[in-house]
Amino acid sequence: MFELYDLHCHSTASDGALSPTEVVLRAHRHGVTALALTDHDTTAGLAEAQACAATNGVKLIPGIELSTLWQNQCFHIVGIGIDPEYPPLAEATVNLQNTRLERAEKIAEKLAKKRIPGAMDAVKKVAGEGMITRSHFAHFLVSQHHVDTEQEAFDRYLAKGKPAYVATPWADMTLAVSWITESGGIAVLAHPLRYKLSANSMKRLLTAFKTAGGQGIEVITGRINNDEISRAATLAVRFELAGSTGSDFHCPDQWVELGRLAPLPVHVKPVWELLN
Repeated sequence: MFELYDLHCHSTASDGALSPTEVVLRAHRHGVTALALTDHDTTAGLAEAQACAATNGVKLIPGIELSTLWQNQCFHIVGIGIDPEYPPLAEATVNLQNTRLERAEKIAEKLAKKRIPGAMDAVKKVAGEGMITRSHFAHFLVSQHHVDTEQEAFDRYLAKGKPAYVATPWADMTLAVSWITESGGIAVLAHPLRYKLSANSMKRLLTAFKTAGGQGIEVITGRINNDEISRAATLAVRFELAGSTGSDFHCPDQWVELGRLAPLPVHVKPVWELLN
C-alpha cells in the first residue's frame, strides 16, 4: 500500500491556525496516511490528534519541534516517534512554556516602547492554552495595520537585531536531542537550508548533531525548489542521515498544504524506516 508521510506540521497547540482534530482531518482529505504533529516545544495537542486519527484511518506519529541552541544560534529539531510522557521531555516542555511566556512579555514590552500597546493581551487571547510564538506577534502587528504581512513584521520588528527581538535561552541542542532519542524517538534537523550556514558551519553542525544522536534531516520541507532538494539530499547522503519530508503546515492558504510534498529522492534513506 502506498504511504504518504507528512512529518512536520502545527496546530493551535502552538502557532497553527487549526485545532489538532482539524489538522488530522485536513491531512486525511489530502491523502496523508502517516502524520506527525510537531508543535513548537509542546506535546499538548497529541492526545486530541491521536483520538481523531484513530477513527479516520490516519497513522498519528507523536512528535514535537524543539527550539535549541548550538554555538549561540537557534536550530529547530523535530522529534518523531517520541514518548510524550518520558519524564525529562515532559519536564522540558513545561520549562519551555515558561521560557516562551517570559519572552512574550519582553517582546510586548519592547513593542509598547515603540508605541504599539496591547500586544500581550492580544496574543494571549489568540494562543489560548497553546504556546505563544513570535508568529502570534506577527499576526497581531498585521491585524493592527502596523505592517502589511507577517514577514514584514519579522523584518521590521521581530527578527534578530530588530526593535522587538528578544534573545532566548533555548535548550542546548545536544540535550534536546537526548530528550527525543531517550524517549524512543528520532531526532531530525528541521529545514536545514533556512539557517543559511556556510559549508564549514553546516559540516560542524551536522557532525555535532550526529554525535548527539541525531539521525535525520529534512530533505523535503515547506516551499523548497528542486535545487534545494538536491542540496539537502546531498547533505543527507554525505552525513549518513535519513531524509524526512514535512510540509511545516501552519494554516490554510499561507503555507504549503498538508501532504503536498515532492517525493523523497530515491537515493536517500527514508526516516520512516527508522520508526518502530
